[in-house]
Amino acid sequence: QVQLVESGGGLVQAGGSLRLSCAASGRTISTYAMAWFRQAPGKEREFVAAVTWSGTITYYADSVKGRFTISRDNAKNTVYLQMNSLKPEDTAVYYCAADSGSGTAWSREPIFWGSWGQGTQVTVSS
Repeated sequence: QVQLVESGGGLVQAGGSLRLSCAASGRTISTYAMAWFRQAPGKEREFVAAVTWSGTITYYADSVKGRFTISRDNAKNTVYLQMNSLKPEDTAVYYCAADSGSGTAWSREPIFWGSWGQGTQVTVSS
């Protein structure tokens, strides 16, 4: 089982930027599809972005398209989420997720993803 640890969250003003990192250990994630989800208080966990094993294909929720960028460095066993033009509605706990299947399959549904990190808080003030 791969272990995932998120970092990089914090408090930022609207319009600002943050870069989240997800460091994997225990197994290499170079063949895994990876994703970021987020969960705001009182809301369900929602899909943010996903990337295939090679990093060449990415997917985004409409709400973050054009503002967030998911990327990965397989040599460092790490996935990133660059978040620009942040809005107060982006406030949530952000989670990293991994799927050890084909490396190209992905889903917006949390149940698809087999491994999760503990999350990192992102708070955007207005």
